[in-house]
Parts: sequence; structure tokens; C-alpha cells
Amino acid sequence: MLSKSTKIFFNYAIGLGLFIWLSFSLYHEVRDQKNLRVALLHLREIWDGPALWVLLLVLLMMVVNWGIEARKWQLLVQPLEDIPFRRSFYAILSGVSFSVNTPNRIGEYGGRVLYLKNTNKLRAISVTLVGSFSQLIVTIFIGLIGLVYYINNFNIIKSNSYFAPNFWEKIVLFILIAVAAATLFFYFRLQVIVSIFNRIRILRRFRRYVMVINRFSTATLARLLLLSACRYVVFSAQYLILLRLMGVEILWWQGFLMVSTIYLVMSLLPTIAIAEIGIRGQVGLYFLGLLSNNSVGIIAATFGIWFINLIIPAIAGSILMLGIRIFTDK
Repeated sequence: MLSKSTKIFFNYAIGLGLFIWLSFSLYHEVRDQKNLRVALLHLREIWDGPALWVLLLVLLMMVVNWGIEARKWQLLVQPLEDIPFRRSFYAILSGVSFSVNTPNRIGEYGGRVLYLKNTNKLRAISVTLVGSFSQLIVTIFIGLIGLVYYINNFNIIKSNSYFAPNFWEKIVLFILIAVAAATLFFYFRLQVIVSIFNRIRILRRFRRYVMVINRFSTATLARLLLLSACRYVVFSAQYLILLRLMGVEILWWQGFLMVSTIYLVMSLLPTIAIAEIGIRGQVGLYFLGLLSNNSVGIIAATFGIWFINLIIPAIAGSILMLGIRIFTDK
């Protein structure tokens, strides 16, 4: 057992170490972004009074975006312990900081559970996965609508003499529909996942960490889906507003469908959050480039949404690491 003074020392030392590591990673990545210069130059060209207010609106929507996620986290950990909204919001920001250096943002789980009691930290990972599950369902289903629009108006793969037009596009669509249906089924049948841990011998040792997901009612799961949908609308609207601010003239509904396709593709690609701006830029330029020739504006808006929704919260989360208590008595 560690003494109280030793715990205090390690809490401050680890918090400071995490802050330095996260700050260095963020600085290094942002410094090397070529798109940063493009975005700033383009923003300077279109800068005026209204542009400042629009940018402030997008920043405010970022707070709403992560605030909705914080509310989801509150609901998710409720079977384990009650936490105030502010603590939940801090946990979300810390999770963002941890996620930027990990594949597909899996590090966010580690950042969030630091704000829970020691006895609940491991069990909270399974409920966090349920929250990610709900967001993935929304992303896939709305993305499928965008994909249908894309398939009906543009060719993903050039046709040839061996296959009918849009053959491969329909195959991709069929696979994604099957994945969406399976995801939705397991989401509302979480007991199936628990039963798998009970039946497979090698997984039985971990079943106590997943049993908590049996406590979610259908109403709670539906509420989480609704919150995920609201959050999806918020960050999609941010993207569309930034596109308009950067001078990308497109119809809002076409832009929304293309943005939903971009999010669908990004959710299926294995990436590291802090390094995904290059991939996100190429994906965004490809899909939105079908609607507008303003490639500079598209790149600037894509970088802007990445910086506002990921880097700024990650910086805030890294600062919060200074006060985190890794070692507690409970």
C-alpha cells in the first residue's frame, strides 16, 4: 500500500507527465500541418466582422457537441456511480486528449475512467463502448443515406464489360446495410454480448466487467441513440457552416449528404486521430469536390473542423491532467 504522501506525489508527477506528453504531441502535429497555413491564409482573405461571429458560433457549437457527449457519459456510468455534469465534461475532454495518439481513438476510454472510483474504472470501459456503439449506429445509418445519394449520382468504380453498371457500388451498399442491421440488433440485445462472455471459457474471467451493460433498459438505449443523433447534427452543421464561411457554395442538403458519407468512410478507416487530418482532408476533398471546385475552401474547412472539434478540446483536456488524481482511496 502506498502512503498518503506518496500518492500525492505520484498524482502530481503523473498529471504533469501526461500534460507534457499530450502538449508535445499536439504541438508537434499542429506545427507540421501544411493545411494550417492554407486555412489561415484563406481565413484572412475572407475575414470581416460577420466572419468572426460565425467562427464564434462554431466554437460554441463545439462546446454543445462535447456537452452532449458528456450527458451521454453521465447516463452510461449511472449504473456504476452518479457523477455531476461538470465532472463528466472534464472526463470527456481528458478522453479526447488521450484519444489523439491512439488508433481509432481507443485511448479516450482510459482518459474518461480516470474520473471514476477505482472499483468502477474497468467496468466503465464496457459502458463507454456502448456509448461509442450508439454513435456508430447513427453514423452508419445516416451515412448510408448519403452513400445512396452518391451512388445514384456519381460512379465509385468505373463499369466494365464483366459487370453491370454500379455492381460494386451495390455490393458495398449491401454489406454496409448488413453491418448496420447487425449493429442495431446487438445494440438492443446487449445480453447477447454478456452471454458470449459466459459461454466462452477464455472470456469468463472478464464477464464481471461487462455484466453492467445488462442494466441498460431499452428506453435508456433509445435515449442514448437520440443524444448521438443530436450530436451528429451539431458537428455536421459545424462542418457546413465552416464550408460556407470558407466560400464553398453548395446546397445545404447536398453538403449534408456528402458530409455524412465522409463521416461514414472515416468511421470505417483505421486511423490515429491526431494524424487523421491528412486522410480526412483527402476524403473531404474527394466527396465535396464533386459539388464545388473550391478545393482551398474545402481543405480549410476540413482542417478547421478538425482543429476546433479535436485539438482545442484535447488542449483543454491536457490541462485538466494537471489536477487529475490517478491514485485514490476508493
